[in-house]
Amino acid sequence: MRGRILRVIAATVVVTLVVLGVAGWTRAISLRHDSPASNAALVDAGRTEELVTAISQSLTQVLSYDYQDPGLTNAAADRVLTGPARDEHTTLFEELRKKAPGQKLVLSAEIQAAGVVTLSGDRATVLVFLDQSSLRAGDKEATVSAAQLSVSAVRVDGAWKISGLRPL
Repeated sequence: MRGRILRVIAATVVVTLVVLGVAGWTRAISLRHDSPASNAALVDAGRTEELVTAISQSLTQVLSYDYQDPGLTNAAADRVLTGPARDEHTTLFEELRKKAPGQKLVLSAEIQAAGVVTLSGDRATVLVFLDQSSLRAGDKEATVSAAQLSVSAVRVDGAWKISGLRPL
């Protein structure tokens, strides 16, 4: 009987050690993948700067508009937008294209600040603060409005493209 009790205790200890070992191994893997080190925005200054520059230039191009040359904005959108962001831009600027010539509207976007929230592989999220000024025929000076955007980006064929825009 005593031998049987010892075997039960030994089996319990072995099972407990195996369970603890698996739990520890699972936690270690989770920490490695969920740690700040897996976010390249925190550890890769070069890639982070490249991303901020690309997104800032792209937003400046697609959020600026001149009624005399609407093709520039459309061409920029074709180059730097993809997926839902391209569809949203088309919808927003469709109405603008109708009204802009009568108002002689010129929009200019200027990025004030941008920071990378996450950068992992070929996907990123960037927080952007920008000013967009609008000038219409008859205006003495431009009207400026501020905006905050959460920008989703994907790297396609070596270039960053905007895949989502969410006003904050």
